[in-house]
Amino acid sequence: MTKQTKQARKTQSHKLKKANEPVQLTPDEVDIDFKDGTFAFKNTSEVEPLEEILGQDKAMNAIEVGLGIPQDGYNIYVAGLTGTGKMNTVKRSLKKRLDGSKVPADWVYVHNFEDPDQPRCMKLKPGKGKQLQKDMSNLVERLQQALPKAFRQEDFSKEKQQLSAKYQKKTDEMIEDLRNDAKERGFEMNLTSEGGINFIPKHDDKPIENQEQYDELPQEEKDRIEEGQQELTKKADCIIQQQRDIMQELTEEVRQIEKRFTSYVVQPMIEAIKSGYQDNDEILNYLDQVADHILDNLEKFQQNKQQNPTAALMQGLTGGGGDAQPRFLEYQVNLIVDHHKSKTAPVVIEEAPTYQNLFGHIERTADARGRLVTNHTQIKAGSILRANGGYVVFNIEDALTEPFVYKNLKRVLKSGTLQIESLNPFMPFSTGGLRPQPIPVSAKVVVVGSPLIYQLLRHYDDEFASIFKIRADFGTEMNRDKKQQFQYVQFIARLARDEKLLPLDNEAAKEIVRFGSRQASDKQKLVTKFSEVADILRESNYFAQKDDADTITADHILKALDNRVYRTNRIAEKIREMIDEGSILIDTEGTAPGQVNGLGVLDLGDYMFGKPSRVTASVGLGTDGLINIERESKLSGSTHDKGVLILGGYIRNMFGKDKPLALSASICFEQNYAGVDGDSASAAELLALLSAISGVPIRQDIGITGSINQFGQIQAIGGVNEKVEGFFDVCKTKGITGTQGVCIPQSNVKNLILRKDVRKAIEEGEFHIYPVTTVDQALELLTGKQAGTPDQKGTIFHEVDTRLHSMAEELKNFASQKK
Repeated sequence: MTKQTKQARKTQSHKLKKANEPVQLTPDEVDIDFKDGTFAFKNTSEVEPLEEILGQDKAMNAIEVGLGIPQDGYNIYVAGLTGTGKMNTVKRSLKKRLDGSKVPADWVYVHNFEDPDQPRCMKLKPGKGKQLQKDMSNLVERLQQALPKAFRQEDFSKEKQQLSAKYQKKTDEMIEDLRNDAKERGFEMNLTSEGGINFIPKHDDKPIENQEQYDELPQEEKDRIEEGQQELTKKADCIIQQQRDIMQELTEEVRQIEKRFTSYVVQPMIEAIKSGYQDNDEILNYLDQVADHILDNLEKFQQNKQQNPTAALMQGLTGGGGDAQPRFLEYQVNLIVDHHKSKTAPVVIEEAPTYQNLFGHIERTADARGRLVTNHTQIKAGSILRANGGYVVFNIEDALTEPFVYKNLKRVLKSGTLQIESLNPFMPFSTGGLRPQPIPVSAKVVVVGSPLIYQLLRHYDDEFASIFKIRADFGTEMNRDKKQQFQYVQFIARLARDEKLLPLDNEAAKEIVRFGSRQASDKQKLVTKFSEVADILRESNYFAQKDDADTITADHILKALDNRVYRTNRIAEKIREMIDEGSILIDTEGTAPGQVNGLGVLDLGDYMFGKPSRVTASVGLGTDGLINIERESKLSGSTHDKGVLILGGYIRNMFGKDKPLALSASICFEQNYAGVDGDSASAAELLALLSAISGVPIRQDIGITGSINQFGQIQAIGGVNEKVEGFFDVCKTKGITGTQGVCIPQSNVKNLILRKDVRKAIEEGEFHIYPVTTVDQALELLTGKQAGTPDQKGTIFHEVDTRLHSMAEELKNFASQKK
């Protein structure tokens, strides 16, 4: 640069025009307005609690449509609902539809007399399942008492004796006939104690008692005896077989007598039970099968009710039985869905959506031999069956992490039936399982999950959209008009009542509304993450009780908020401490060229706070253009990279139309080693660059935040409250001068809901908030000089343009001299 050029720039810089007075925000403009009459109450005990879900009209409309359409597939995916009470929120919304709803049927499993491995399911009217279970239990008890008495009746005993005498006579006649035949053949017939028949040969009417006597007989006599022995043995065998046949006939006739006598007892009892189920053919058929089975298995009722414990133990050890099944198991009724106390359709909240909890399971028990056995009474229903005819709600993200749950859920929803299976992934080779008859399912399934999971399932699972046709999208905020603000207060009143908290006075209610708007980052909005609101109320109630107060006041709310910050702001305090001691270089007084305080935020998950950073720019001759040092050191995110590129676009658009931009400029976040992202610092970066080019110093007592576009408009950013308060805290640490403040985008004014101490500092003129819409306004604020245009002498932009011209000429001259 020539001496003449340097002198011209120096002279020109003294002639820069002074900027106009900047606009400042008042304390009311950084807070929300409570002048609508919403808080005309002494405390929330005077406010009628709000029972309905607040601020979710679209989501509730979706739920209403999904629940109102009975066709398959109109199950509901609730997306975006957050907080620990989300299940109860859904439950309350579902219960609104229950008034006047039909109570669904009871379901039971009973023994299948035709195929015991496939227990029968039966549907009954509400309350009838409990009644059938009781009726069958009473039937067994009554039969245990009545049947043994029937067997001891005189008529039964007499008829049985007559029948026995009849068959005994037949047997005696056959024996006598055989005895006479033996006598005629020269034999003496004896009956043994074991029921056998012996034939003793005789000679000269005397029995042959030993082998010696037999050997002395003539051969002719021996042949006669042998032939007679053979003939008598054959005839005896025939008689023994006839005796067996006679005994079978006797046993069958005795059984028929028993059945006839017991039917006089059983049938009236069965008919009495059937009278209560005349409208259910399936139950009537089952009871007929029960009657037939009882009559075919009367020996069960003839056994002793009590068994010697030692005998029972020995029976198990020796393998003589050992079944784990109780007596009369076939007549027990397993009531798996019971609605005898229900007034409406059910709403079942499943907090742990495992396979067994959702779809049911079949329990097993070990018998005396260590075998796993089961029966129809060990079939257990899951949440889907208990909600049959109503609604079941569970978290889809929990269900997706459980083995086999999602696949079986789709199968149930597509088929409309549920097959209870004995699924145990840790015992894949277990035996003795049942396969109960499937039960038709008409429950509406409502799952709660994140929007991301919904998008992933819809994208990767072709069947998902056909079974979850309704998405209820819960937003995180609601409008804050007069009506909805009062509903917010009503919600606070209900929460205080439900959790037995102290009532809030009207100023405390205002603080909660202020907190809700701040969490929504908009004065005209309120956050609907009610779990956060509930936490503040609980913590405020704690401090109110410590003070022995009758109500929660605004001071208690603020104390709870301050305590929450105190518990989590260790890192923020450390950063401010390092700034105060000079380890982190941040100036809050004076001016400096090419240097500006940019405002950023750090989010630790449970706490977000503002952190100012020194943004610097250096400029020299060259053709490298704009260099992002963060990007070159791989500390820059993609959004920050975009902001820097837009910054370069603005420079070219503003100053590069009539000349090449012969500069090499670098922009840096000083003392940043953890990375940076976002474009909210692009305004600060541009001001640092313009200051470095023009040489005009920038005020260090004002921080700035905002993103820019290629035309110099300053756009809204996020976290504006934290950024403002973060810079205020640093200024407070280093010392308030009265001139300090921040420059924010005009479009962010609606988001400003600042802390009470910041509002007070603004009111007392110790801290200032300057809204701007363009780079020109921000530049004038931070330099005190007019930005102007490249053609307007005495302005900063003219100074920048002049400098860029001279740099282009100098680079051209340098290149020609080098040649």
